[in-house]
Amino acid sequence: MKQECNILWFKNDLRLHDNESLCKAIADGLPVLPIFIFDSRLYDDLDLGFRKAGYNRFHFLRETVLELKENLKAIGGNLHIQYGIPEEIIPKLVEEYNVTRIYAEDEYAYEELQVLDALKHRLPKSCELHLTWGKTLYHIDDIPYAIEDIPKTSKTYRIHTGKTTEVRAPFLAPESISTIDDFPESHIPDFSTFNFKEDSELELYVKSGEKAALERLHHYTFETQQLTSYRWTRNRSLGMDYSSKFSPYLAVGAISPRLIFQKVKQYEELIKKNQSTWWLVFELVWRDYFTFRGMNVGNKMFKTEGFKGKGKDWENNKNLFQRWCDGQTGLPFIDAHMRQLNKTGFMSNRGRVNCASFLVYDYKVDWTWGAAYFENKLIDYDVSANWMNWHYQAYEIWYTNPIHQSLKYNSKEFIQKYVSELSAIDDNTIYLPWEYNIKAYPKPQEILGKWTRSINKIKKTME
Repeated sequence: MKQECNILWFKNDLRLHDNESLCKAIADGLPVLPIFIFDSRLYDDLDLGFRKAGYNRFHFLRETVLELKENLKAIGGNLHIQYGIPEEIIPKLVEEYNVTRIYAEDEYAYEELQVLDALKHRLPKSCELHLTWGKTLYHIDDIPYAIEDIPKTSKTYRIHTGKTTEVRAPFLAPESISTIDDFPESHIPDFSTFNFKEDSELELYVKSGEKAALERLHHYTFETQQLTSYRWTRNRSLGMDYSSKFSPYLAVGAISPRLIFQKVKQYEELIKKNQSTWWLVFELVWRDYFTFRGMNVGNKMFKTEGFKGKGKDWENNKNLFQRWCDGQTGLPFIDAHMRQLNKTGFMSNRGRVNCASFLVYDYKVDWTWGAAYFENKLIDYDVSANWMNWHYQAYEIWYTNPIHQSLKYNSKEFIQKYVSELSAIDDNTIYLPWEYNIKAYPKPQEILGKWTRSINKIKKTME
């Protein structure tokens, strides 16, 4: 019989720093078989006409995984990569390599928990599954609430948790790891594995991997001190430094929220403490809240009626939905953001709010359609943040006027960048192209009365 070993199962924790599962697997003392599995179900087609996870996300994830493999090699390890169904693949590896324990990060969302549950039922009694919590800034065992008692408002959660809970120190990245001798070959998927057509137009918004994540953290804090102005620039859409751009790295676990928190605290001590540093931590805590609140409401957050059982008179015009997806609504502010999403896998917070509001309130399309499209495209897709934000936009948050917002946030240059038909327009005509007979650009399906005041305001700037 082969020598005993342990599996280290990487999922959304694709880093060496602050990785408790990695540290525990090494400390256990047995040789380690680090693995990553591309779950093929993530790339299945939906009834809406697109995949659950699209090419943007696959490409960003694949590049992050490949860098993790190289990072493990640099400390004496390796990474075994497969694609398929994890709860079918792992039991076979357990049997083949005489695996005693499996170390992995715990899950919190419905589908991922289903995978863990199926795996537990297929593992032999001789193999133990050890799960660690690494998702959030505050550890789940430290917050002052049981999941069933999570407050209904983020403010209540944030204030009470902040007063009673300390952020745990990050785990240090290990300097070495001992892997099994007969390390298996990897079957590394490429775009053709899941029948993707290679997208030559794709320009991922940020570089992938842990190294790029750590470089971004240093760049945004000590190198450029952009963090000092975050509070006042975060609602912009154009460029890299108006916001942190940490979210894609947090989504795949290429960076730890605790490491970001630690860096912000160092910044406050050595450079400046102000509303911006507070606000960045606020965003991390908000992310925590959606995770715990999502656990609280469970599978209801994916339902059209939401976790409060609300309803709307959805019209669900598929042609309008497709216009929204393609960035062909005739509203430049909306279209620029949707085209940016399609091309780069990213969209600003301001864009997400406006695009969601437009789909729900102006096109009257089921919010879950929009949430599913964002899930397909966003390289920073996070299940709770995405679906809970869409839910709140549909049922809890006020309407945002895309005409007013385009002028308020001075989006001319942003529109020029992503709406090629309007790239040569250098005055405020760009906000109302249908008023000036710009034939190359589609006209809106309807000019709504609630836009009139904003339209007239823009026209006055042209006089």
